[in-house]
Amino acid sequence: MALLVWSPTNASDAKENLDALCDGRNCLERLSQHRHLFMNDGLESLAKAIGRGSAILFVGAGVSISVGLPSWEKLIEQMAKELGIDDEFSMRRDRFQTLAEYYRIRHGSIGPLRSWMDRNWSVAKDRIEKSELHRLIVMLNFPIIYTTNYDRNLELAFEIYGRRYVKVANARDVAQARQGVTHIVKFHGDFDEDSSLVLTETDYLDRLSFNSPLDVRFRSDALGSTILFIGYSLSDPNIRLLLHRLWQTWHRSGYEKDRPPSFIFMTSRNPVEEAVLGRWGISVVVGELDDPQAALVNFLSQLAEAVEHEPKFHLAEPGGTMPAGRTNGTSGSEGG
Repeated sequence: MALLVWSPTNASDAKENLDALCDGRNCLERLSQHRHLFMNDGLESLAKAIGRGSAILFVGAGVSISVGLPSWEKLIEQMAKELGIDDEFSMRRDRFQTLAEYYRIRHGSIGPLRSWMDRNWSVAKDRIEKSELHRLIVMLNFPIIYTTNYDRNLELAFEIYGRRYVKVANARDVAQARQGVTHIVKFHGDFDEDSSLVLTETDYLDRLSFNSPLDVRFRSDALGSTILFIGYSLSDPNIRLLLHRLWQTWHRSGYEKDRPPSFIFMTSRNPVEEAVLGRWGISVVVGELDDPQAALVNFLSQLAEAVEHEPKFHLAEPGGTMPAGRTNGTSGSEGG
């Protein structure tokens, strides 16, 4: 099963690709000539970065949905039901943040909604135990995992496989997080702390400055790391903003050519998105399976195989050792 990586060779390639789109003539023909690379070539740098412990994983909602968590539509339905909002407004996926803002105004806090989410967005342990996707995420040994998911499925997976981790969800956690174990950074907050959740329109607008403690940490981590994004929809304006800010940081530095490569996994080809993301320095990995979950598992399995063939590196076994320069111990979350 072929996995394709689209990556412009340089910034001028990306501009040429965009020009082709704007021109509108022979667009698909020209896009088909872009640099498509098979797994062994295109993802070699990603496998090497994982082997060195210098890669970051960024996990989106698709990973949680794969083990049965409700979609955003269910959250919208719940808010609309409690607020007595008509279906025409509530079913607009792009307005859920405004609806959440109204919920906070009406109820005085987001607490009741958070409690509902905590009850209904929890997954039984056996679902995580059976999830090949979560097993692969743990075994790939990323030293840092960012996630915009509120649930604790990643933490549960680490506990199941006997791997130590530290949860990072606020400024205190950033300052106190112990080194030598995996950091799971809850980029949009965590169910354990209402104030940490990025859910309402005000929450998202406040994060546009990209200056919160978690944003500052991400900028620092991203500057020296290869990043792999999985489980994201490119229709999500927040992830698009994040990808653009990542590119902007390097572009303004004057050292863009020295930027570590970044990748995003997509389940189908989209020449328009590939060109735009290429402009931002993001290589698109396309899995050629119809089922999104199977495609992602297939990709991570191939990636794990490539990593295991890297010199002086082996994937972690449950409760096993970490790569050189990193330590492991008993399972469970740790404080500072």
